[in-house]
Amino acid sequence: MTMLFERPGPANTEKTLSAAIQEAKERGITHLVVASTFGDTGVLCARMIQGKGLQLVVVAHNTGFKAAGVQEFDPEKKREIESLGGTVLFGTMVLRSLGTAIRGKLGGSEQDLVAHTLRILGQGVKVCAEIAAMAADAGLVPMEDIIAIAGTGRGADTAAVIHPQPSNMFFDMKIRDLIAKPFGF
Repeated sequence: MTMLFERPGPANTEKTLSAAIQEAKERGITHLVVASTFGDTGVLCARMIQGKGLQLVVVAHNTGFKAAGVQEFDPEKKREIESLGGTVLFGTMVLRSLGTAIRGKLGGSEQDLVAHTLRILGQGVKVCAEIAAMAADAGLVPMEDIIAIAGTGRGADTAAVIHPQPSNMFFDMKIRDLIAKPFGF
């Protein structure tokens, strides 16, 4: 059963991560993929999975997301995640980068349509699908069910069981189950 939150946001992070870790244990899923802009959610998840036999991939924006040459992810948090056995992936967002450039010049793109369609289920669901594809593109997850964790703004409020696919096979991805999400967002 999906855990529903009354409001989106970082206040739900610990509950979302706990529910995702428990679901991974119950389903025998070995890989967690977590969105983290600055590193806070990634560090918390890395700490929470210690000794649980789970592999963690923390997905962050590409360098230059906000300004050319700037990486928002805290380097100390990256070191901590890696020291706890996690991997940090700085990657191009599947549903943003090229589409953003096209939209800026031409006024719209197919990527916008996909992103807005996924947002019907919530911003976090859109990000979960996106980071699953990004981790698959980088070869950091197996092509079997994983749990993706993301949020609406900062923190984590959404978790989903996803059978990932690389971005060039995005429509073959399967969102199998929602573990947690904000109600009505």
